Amino acid sequence: MELYKHASERVPEALSLPPKWLNMYGDFITKNGSAVSQIESALSSLTYIIPGQKSILKHTGIQLLSLYHDSLLARAISRLPLPQKPHPTPHNRYTRFWTRKSPFYARIALTLRMIQYTELLWEMTAKRRGEKVRWRVVVLLEAVKAICRLLLLRLTNSRPLVSPPLPEREIDPSTLEGEGAAGAGVGDDGMETPPSERSVEDSSGASWAMPRTGLSLPTLPDSGDISSFLLSRVMTADDIKPPKALLHRVSGQGQLAECLYILRPVIYAMAMQHWSGDKKSWRPWLLGLSIEYGARQLAKKDFQERVAGGLRGLTGLEREELRKRGWALGWWAMRGAFYENITKAWISSLTGKLRNKPLLDMVGGVIEDYEFLWDQYYFPTATL
Repeated sequence: MELYKHASERVPEALSLPPKWLNMYGDFITKNGSAVSQIESALSSLTYIIPGQKSILKHTGIQLLSLYHDSLLARAISRLPLPQKPHPTPHNRYTRFWTRKSPFYARIALTLRMIQYTELLWEMTAKRRGEKVRWRVVVLLEAVKAICRLLLLRLTNSRPLVSPPLPEREIDPSTLEGEGAAGAGVGDDGMETPPSERSVEDSSGASWAMPRTGLSLPTLPDSGDISSFLLSRVMTADDIKPPKALLHRVSGQGQLAECLYILRPVIYAMAMQHWSGDKKSWRPWLLGLSIEYGARQLAKKDFQERVAGGLRGLTGLEREELRKRGWALGWWAMRGAFYENITKAWISSLTGKLRNKPLLDMVGGVIEDYEFLWDQYYFPTATL
């Protein structure tokens, strides 16, 4: 009986340990954010240089851990005083607005990111059970991701998707601890100083304190740096827009273009599954490329017709997303029939020329390791 009583007294204490450890870990990450970021970057670089199943597993773990670290740092930044908060990018303003407005959006976006980080591991695991199982898993994962994106499109009131759908890491909160101690970030009239001005004041180093009021004045810029000093005080149209206005809503052919862009990976994966017996067949490649390129042209046409000023009237975030999607078209050179018939031979020729040459031989070895991933798996060249 005494043993039971003693055990029942220790249970609450034992259950309180995991949250306590998590809080300690969160405090450690917040106070050492810059060092943690450097370690994450170094480990990710190593996994890129030494590809393989074990390295892919480590890389996946690092990405998932970084995702958790991002949430910890974002939480720490949100607790900072307003003058000390970093000026967010348009992408972060937009995604943070939706994650705070809709918890459902945040959960779906987090699910989507976790699938993207683990999809190659799922494919590698499925490949052990045969090609049919592998392609079923690939199609299933692409279908789940497409459903997530369609839900995000619905939750944002038919606004184009951004990549990534979650806010990115902006700044290490530990670097902000000393800022704002002497009223930095607040002007004479009590108004908050714009972030661009605060950055200039901080970078100038010293400031002059007025004897009577105690307020500090920033030092003047160098005479050769007047242009950048003035440009840092310019506010763009995107800076004063509400977050949800950073992307125009789409309708009609614009909404059709976005749906085609979202469904393209599913259609392409199903086509690759259907013609999996003939890896050199051009039909899946032409089908996937035509859908993605057609969706891009349809979206641009919709912007030209509906947005004042056409493509020139797009916000910075919209131009950035269009640019990302344009660069993503280059990955079609590493997929399907184009890779099997053209790119693969060129890569083999390149690695052959680098073989048995100092230092270059190591580069050729890394390329050959990646060539194995490009040749055997679907997700290493996936862009969505």
